[in-house]
Amino acid sequence: MKTDWKGVFPAVTTQLSEDQSLDLDATARHIEVLIESGVSGLVLLGSLGENQALEPEEKRRVMEAAVRTVGGRVPVLSGVAENSSAVACRYARDMERLGADGLMLLPAMVYKGDARETLAHFRAVARASGLPIIVYNNPLSYGSDITPEMFAELADEETLVAIKESSGDVRRITDLINTVGDRYVIFGGVDDLILESVLLGAQGWIAGVGLAFPRENQHLWDLATSGQWERAREIYRWYTPLLHLDIGAKFVQKIKLAVQECGLGSEWVRAPRLPLTGPEREETLAIIRRGLETRPAVPAQTT
Repeated sequence: MKTDWKGVFPAVTTQLSEDQSLDLDATARHIEVLIESGVSGLVLLGSLGENQALEPEEKRRVMEAAVRTVGGRVPVLSGVAENSSAVACRYARDMERLGADGLMLLPAMVYKGDARETLAHFRAVARASGLPIIVYNNPLSYGSDITPEMFAELADEETLVAIKESSGDVRRITDLINTVGDRYVIFGGVDDLILESVLLGAQGWIAGVGLAFPRENQHLWDLATSGQWERAREIYRWYTPLLHLDIGAKFVQKIKLAVQECGLGSEWVRAPRLPLTGPEREETLAIIRRGLETRPAVPAQTT
């Protein structure tokens, strides 16, 4: 199965009201801003989308609204982060019926399987629908490392078309290419390693902080992928303190706070997460506001 997936695919937040209910209108408004910035696709209901904190029917409502808002302008993918293979397969089939263009598949949550079990889970979901899938590898957060050798074993599953590489070790990109060649499209999944990831062969970026700074985010990508390294480094050096917000246990709160400070949404999160308070909030705001004060001039639109 071939796709034309490449470029920036932001991991869109699920916008909430102060009472923690879904704010689908706010999510739709944010999607419009992201599309206007030039993104190549959108991933709803990933980690930043607070997938695991949402009820099953809420996830489906989010995806219905996203598919309706986008109207085919860019691919719309849904994260799949379920506790069992059976539920993940059911969710994949539901996303196909709702009109999603693809999936981003995480390992099964709660139980951390060994390599044999992890491979079986991915194979089951790969065969549950006809949708193309990005496999999300984030061993630091989810406890399961999908190694290059495991991706070689999965290469016969046609619906597995891409990898979101978030191991935190950019050497993994070269190891993947050396092991599986161009079998999968590789997406960088760690914001503050993206320039290095592009240099080593990543063709896409599942972006986080770009939700708050979409124009600058897209401009950096365009510079890097067109070989304009000197200017790309300049933008990256400005951007890196902000990109560090994508790291750590409270990355959702920090990025949602950045989205709010940039006037593109609100910081409300679903419990057990709570908005930042105290020195942690002030430190995060200082980084965001410094970024806003010093943000570089970029084109109004990029292609």
